[in-house]
Amino acid sequence: MPQFKLPDPGEGLVEAEIVTWKVKEGDQVTTNDIVVEVETAKSLVELPIPYDGTVRALLAAEGDTVEVGTPIIDIDDGSDEAGAEPAGASDPAQKKPAEKAAEKADAPKREAILVGYGASEGSTARRRRKSTALPAESEPEPEPVVVKSKAKPPVRKYAKQQGVDINEVTATREDGVIMRSDVDAFLAGGAKAGDAEAGADEAQPKVAPARPAAPAIGRSDGERETRTPVKGVRKMTANAMVASAFTAPHVTEFITIDATATMELVERLKSDREFRDIKVSPLLVLAKAMTVALKRNPGVNAVWDEQAQEIVQRHYVNLGIAAATPRGLIVPNIKDADQMNLREMADALGELISTAKSGRTQPADMSGGTITITNVGVFGIDTGTPIINPGESAIVCFGAIRKQPWVVTNAAGEEEIVPRWITQLSMSFDHRLIDGELGSKFLADLAALMSDPSRALVWG
Repeated sequence: MPQFKLPDPGEGLVEAEIVTWKVKEGDQVTTNDIVVEVETAKSLVELPIPYDGTVRALLAAEGDTVEVGTPIIDIDDGSDEAGAEPAGASDPAQKKPAEKAAEKADAPKREAILVGYGASEGSTARRRRKSTALPAESEPEPEPVVVKSKAKPPVRKYAKQQGVDINEVTATREDGVIMRSDVDAFLAGGAKAGDAEAGADEAQPKVAPARPAAPAIGRSDGERETRTPVKGVRKMTANAMVASAFTAPHVTEFITIDATATMELVERLKSDREFRDIKVSPLLVLAKAMTVALKRNPGVNAVWDEQAQEIVQRHYVNLGIAAATPRGLIVPNIKDADQMNLREMADALGELISTAKSGRTQPADMSGGTITITNVGVFGIDTGTPIINPGESAIVCFGAIRKQPWVVTNAAGEEEIVPRWITQLSMSFDHRLIDGELGSKFLADLAALMSDPSRALVWG
């Protein structure tokens, strides 16, 4: 019966978390059926199965983190009963246990191989255990059946600290997930893991029942704290932000602009037949303005190579869009954004955002970025001091657009205060290769394009 081992979903990753099983024991599967969804340090990935057969066992529970190359599912493909032995061969039923064990040890192990997946040879391989035949006089002992209870890592850790076997705890939730309150209830009942032998209760100190806690904010089970392990996408983001903040000398500049012309353009585009079936937003205008401003200030589209002590000038624009997803902050990018017209940019932006929100962004979509936009305006925030995405040298923060009083000059040349659509842009840049003059010129060009998008016809 073949076992499907966790493959490397891409870019040399060494582990992944089991997020959702798409199958259960007893289900029939065919080659390339999606059987599990895993989260790596980069994204969520759906894994197909390379076998036909019946799911015999799930070898890892949801929430478990497993290393690449570890078996995660056991499939019964009928191979144990497929081949009949040639005439004259001994009856398998008459074979002694030692002979059976020796045959099993000598049989080649089947490994799952999928196109585009698979751990690199030697990277995460583990040493095989040597098989030893049992004495002919003894029968092999049956392997213990391990029941895996549903519980999040913090609850498992809490149970372990209290000396409780999580498999002995009864869940009160309908979905079978064990909560910390279930562990407390188990303790209050006076039972402890490892007390199966007679007299164990006398040998162990009694555990006092947990004190009823006051109802916690936003919780119905009385828990006062919730701990969330930092792993996967969130862990990668945290490490990258720390590295960027303490490696690149950040400088941040700000500018407040009248974006009324941009808002008017957005409304006109919404009724244009070329844009009727896609979402048009001020972010689209800023994305296009970024590519125009970079043509006028190409030095911003570069990166510092620390190892070589060189400035690497990029002659292409992979425009990153910071996206908040249920699994953390990710920064996918639009490849060769500088080669796109506004309609192509709208299509690419819409697809990027949709994919990010669904958690389906692939590692390749997040690599190779050259400059990034973070749109805090969608949260009603005016501005911020963003941290540069690693591998880049600048990031632009787009604030909320609000109607505010603004001084304008009317047709008669007189100044008057009128309501206008006002927003703020900020830009953090790496001062090792972008000096104040270059950074200021780039930000000023962005502001000019948002104030009057028609400038793109001249500058582009």
